[in-house]
Amino acid sequence: MATVKNNGFWQRMHFKFRLSVLNENTLNEVWHIRLSRFGMFVFALLLFAVTFALFALIIFISPLRNYLPGYNEDVRQDLMSEVVRVDSISDQLALQTTYLSMIRDVMSGEVESDSITTLDSLAVIQREQLLLERTEVTDEFIRQYEDKERDYLMLFDVQTTAPMITLFKPVKGVITEHYGAEGKHSISLLTTGKENVVSVLPGTVVFSSLEFDHAAGWVVVVQHSNDLISVYRNIGKPVRKVGDKLKIGENIALAPKDKPLVFELWQNGSPLNPETLIAF
Repeated sequence: MATVKNNGFWQRMHFKFRLSVLNENTLNEVWHIRLSRFGMFVFALLLFAVTFALFALIIFISPLRNYLPGYNEDVRQDLMSEVVRVDSISDQLALQTTYLSMIRDVMSGEVESDSITTLDSLAVIQREQLLLERTEVTDEFIRQYEDKERDYLMLFDVQTTAPMITLFKPVKGVITEHYGAEGKHSISLLTTGKENVVSVLPGTVVFSSLEFDHAAGWVVVVQHSNDLISVYRNIGKPVRKVGDKLKIGENIALAPKDKPLVFELWQNGSPLNPETLIAF
């Protein structure tokens, strides 16, 4: 009985069916195919295998393979590095666009020039040297005082870290917050909003960026001689970029309109009180 049932099963599997396609108007047979159940199963299996192989081939010979999990991690890391590089280039392009916009405003006359920029840097340096010159009377007095008090002065090792220098005011304004208020190492200067922020000494711009933790203002850091650094916060769009050389009294940016300018002085990593070095 089991043999008869098996034979009946295989007979049904090999029994062929005819599939015909007829012309609706003439009822003539256009196309036909004869397939058994077993043949249809084999045909479907072959069709699935060919389709799977075709899709696999398309994936592995096209860039789609880079999206497969775990495939070619080096390429993925390179792509991430390129994305970061494109972001940095976009930021640099934005800074360059801002710089060119400010230059265009200056050339078109929309930005008023400050009279302090007309000062001759050479004359300023000569005036500083004149103020620091000592006369013969001064030298004689110092020599006599040192000879008289030499033994007493040797008990102290007093060294002046900050040299005697003449600094320009960073901007024309009124001090609204003094050095040391609430533990801060800066002063705040309120202006009319039309003055220019200038360099207090000759130096080089070493940092320029837009800050969002200081009322969304720009910050510029200038490196001077004698390890002295000046910091200008809450200013407008800078007209100088990183690496530019500045003369004393040369423009950096416009002063803020509705907020005070925050100014800092640092030397060898220690804050200095600007009010003791600049006549505001």
